[in-house]
Amino acid sequence: MNAIGKLMKIYVTRRLSQEGLKILSSSGVCDVCMWDSNQPVPREELLKGVQGAHGVLCLLSDKVDAEVLNAAGPNLKVISTLSVGYDHLDLNEIKKRGIRVGYTPDVLTDATAELTVALLLATARRLPEAMDEVKNGGWSSWTPFWMCGYGLSGSTVGVIGLGRIGMAIARRLMPFGVKRLLYSGRTEKAYAAELNGEFVPLDTLTSESDFIVVSCSLTAETQGLCDKTFFSKMKKTAILINSSRGAVVTQEDLYEALKSGQIAAAGLDVTTPEPLPTNHPLLTLKNCVVLPHIGSATYSTRGVMVALAARNLLGGLQGTEMPSELAL
Repeated sequence: MNAIGKLMKIYVTRRLSQEGLKILSSSGVCDVCMWDSNQPVPREELLKGVQGAHGVLCLLSDKVDAEVLNAAGPNLKVISTLSVGYDHLDLNEIKKRGIRVGYTPDVLTDATAELTVALLLATARRLPEAMDEVKNGGWSSWTPFWMCGYGLSGSTVGVIGLGRIGMAIARRLMPFGVKRLLYSGRTEKAYAAELNGEFVPLDTLTSESDFIVVSCSLTAETQGLCDKTFFSKMKKTAILINSSRGAVVTQEDLYEALKSGQIAAAGLDVTTPEPLPTNHPLLTLKNCVVLPHIGSATYSTRGVMVALAARNLLGGLQGTEMPSELAL
């Protein structure tokens, strides 16, 4: 409730689970308005929907900028995003207006790490391509070098961004017999010692790794980080895996690197844009595995994410502690 006893309006930008809605509706403090669709809310509907809202629960696909904040008006107290990333939020504008922000870190770490390992193995061992060969009649007799890929045993793995998710990926990869773990980022991580991780310059990681896993945040420094120059430094037998943000990779340069044999293969769970158009050049390549941003897509993880986002929203509305508040 607000000061005069009315329910506070919250706007939810996508259809939520019944459990998530129940947390909000049973709180007794808010009136839920929701874009009742599994598809993204159109911009004009978003601008209409947020008018007068005290709280907004949004997704990565919803750009929350000054225009949206102006449309919402002075009542807006809190923005809760159903994601660990927040590059879709204009944090400068949000901070300027004293609005609190909730997000969902940690709860999706394990699911995203598992999916990243699955994507790496599927790409390295050419699983989608092999499945196609079974279906299209390309599978004949056993041949020594047909459908050969690359293994992790004895390899060097480089992780760009050894944060929570990066470390969880590394922990899962090491038992495959990885020989060296390299990582780069802004600072050296004490916890990397657990896996004998070596903090190295990006150029060293790029040139010495057999597998490069991109697991960094999208920032001004990391936007377009994996570009033509980056790929030119990689081994011809190396594989790139990206489960962070699509914009960290310059896709035109990646296409050229894959098509020309500059690098061996790539696996992407994130792209620019999302969804990737079905006629995109990357989808014509056999050595590129593209998934539809399903890093956190387990039933349990998504359920926990929704519950956390709802509780963050309620904390912000009531001026109490938020389980996962972003420090602005």
